Amino acid sequence: MAEADGATAAPRPDPDPDDVTWVEPPLCPECGALVRICPTNYDRWVSLATVELPAKDVPEAFRWRLTRLPGRSPIPTDIVAVRVRGIDPLPSEPVVPAHRMMCIPEWGEP
Repeated sequence: MAEADGATAAPRPDPDPDDVTWVEPPLCPECGALVRICPTNYDRWVSLATVELPAKDVPEAFRWRLTRLPGRSPIPTDIVAVRVRGIDPLPSEPVVPAHRMMCIPEWGEP
Protein backbone atom coordinates (compact mmCIF):
# COMPACT_ATOMS: atom_id res chain seq x y z
CA MET A 1 0.00 0.00 0.00
CA ALA A 2 2.80 2.42 0.87
CA GLU A 3 4.58 1.88 -2.44
CA ALA A 4 1.35 2.37 -4.40
CA ASP A 5 0.72 5.63 -2.53
CA GLY A 6 4.31 6.81 -2.92
CA ALA A 7 4.81 6.83 0.87
CA THR A 8 8.40 5.65 0.74
CA ALA A 9 10.24 8.71 2.09
CA ALA A 10 12.61 8.34 5.01
CA PRO A 11 11.44 9.99 8.24
CA ARG A 12 13.08 13.25 9.21
CA PRO A 13 15.65 12.88 11.98
CA ASP A 14 14.71 14.21 15.40
CA PRO A 15 16.61 17.43 16.05
CA ASP A 16 19.11 17.42 18.89
CA PRO A 17 17.79 19.75 21.63
CA ASP A 18 21.34 20.99 22.30
CA ASP A 19 22.01 21.81 18.63
CA VAL A 20 21.30 25.46 17.83
CA THR A 21 22.15 25.38 14.12
CA TRP A 22 19.51 26.36 11.57
CA VAL A 23 17.36 23.48 10.31
CA GLU A 24 17.00 23.67 6.55
CA PRO A 25 13.87 22.34 4.82
CA PRO A 26 14.49 19.06 2.96
CA LEU A 27 15.26 19.07 -0.75
CA CYS A 28 14.32 16.46 -3.31
CA PRO A 29 17.47 14.53 -4.36
CA GLU A 30 16.13 14.22 -7.93
CA CYS A 31 15.08 17.79 -8.77
CA GLY A 32 16.38 19.92 -5.89
CA ALA A 33 12.96 21.38 -5.05
CA LEU A 34 11.74 21.94 -1.50
CA VAL A 35 9.57 19.11 -0.20
CA ARG A 36 7.39 18.62 2.84
CA ILE A 37 8.04 15.23 4.48
CA CYS A 38 5.02 14.18 6.55
CA PRO A 39 4.04 11.05 8.44
CA THR A 40 1.04 9.18 7.06
CA ASN A 41 -1.85 7.71 9.00
CA TYR A 42 -0.32 4.22 8.53
CA ASP A 43 3.18 4.81 9.97
CA ARG A 44 4.98 5.62 6.72
CA TRP A 45 6.38 8.92 5.46
CA VAL A 46 5.55 10.73 2.22
CA SER A 47 7.18 13.60 0.33
CA LEU A 48 4.57 16.21 -0.50
CA ALA A 49 4.69 19.40 -2.53
CA THR A 50 4.90 22.63 -0.56
CA VAL A 51 1.81 24.10 -2.23
CA GLU A 52 -1.86 23.19 -2.34
CA LEU A 53 -3.62 22.89 -5.69
CA PRO A 54 -7.28 22.54 -6.66
CA ALA A 55 -8.34 18.88 -6.84
CA LYS A 56 -9.17 19.25 -10.55
CA ASP A 57 -5.46 19.88 -11.28
CA VAL A 58 -4.16 16.85 -9.33
CA PRO A 59 -4.70 13.27 -10.56
CA GLU A 60 -6.45 10.95 -8.08
CA ALA A 61 -3.32 8.93 -7.34
CA PHE A 62 -1.45 12.00 -6.04
CA ARG A 63 -4.07 13.67 -3.80
CA TRP A 64 -3.27 14.08 -0.09
CA ARG A 65 -4.70 16.09 2.79
CA LEU A 66 -2.91 17.24 5.92
CA THR A 67 -4.95 16.48 9.04
CA ARG A 68 -4.35 17.48 12.63
CA LEU A 69 -4.39 14.69 15.16
CA PRO A 70 -7.08 15.19 17.78
CA GLY A 71 -5.76 16.49 21.05
CA ARG A 72 -6.75 18.47 24.07
CA SER A 73 -4.75 21.54 23.12
CA PRO A 74 -6.07 24.17 20.68
CA ILE A 75 -2.51 24.36 19.29
CA PRO A 76 -1.86 21.69 16.65
CA THR A 77 0.74 19.30 17.99
CA ASP A 78 0.99 16.81 15.17
CA ILE A 79 -0.08 16.68 11.54
CA VAL A 80 -0.41 13.56 9.40
CA ALA A 81 -0.89 13.11 5.67
CA VAL A 82 -4.02 11.21 4.60
CA ARG A 83 -4.68 10.01 1.04
CA VAL A 84 -7.87 11.34 -0.49
CA ARG A 85 -9.95 8.24 -1.24
CA GLY A 86 -13.55 7.16 -1.34
CA ILE A 87 -15.42 10.42 -1.83
CA ASP A 88 -13.88 12.63 -4.49
CA PRO A 89 -13.27 16.24 -3.46
CA LEU A 90 -14.97 19.09 -5.25
CA PRO A 91 -12.96 20.33 -8.25
CA SER A 92 -12.05 23.58 -6.49
CA GLU A 93 -11.24 21.97 -3.11
CA PRO A 94 -7.54 22.31 -2.22
CA VAL A 95 -5.42 19.16 -1.90
CA VAL A 96 -1.70 18.67 -1.38
CA PRO A 97 -0.11 16.85 -4.31
CA ALA A 98 2.55 14.20 -3.80
CA HIS A 99 5.93 15.60 -4.76
CA ARG A 100 6.52 12.78 -7.26
CA MET A 101 3.74 14.30 -9.40
CA MET A 102 5.67 17.57 -9.66
CA CYS A 103 9.23 16.17 -9.67
CA ILE A 104 11.20 16.90 -12.81
CA PRO A 105 14.74 15.53 -12.50
CA GLU A 106 17.57 17.91 -13.32
CA TRP A 107 19.46 16.88 -16.41
CA GLY A 108 23.25 16.99 -16.40
CA GLU A 109 25.09 19.04 -18.95
CA PRO A 110 26.24 17.16 -22.09
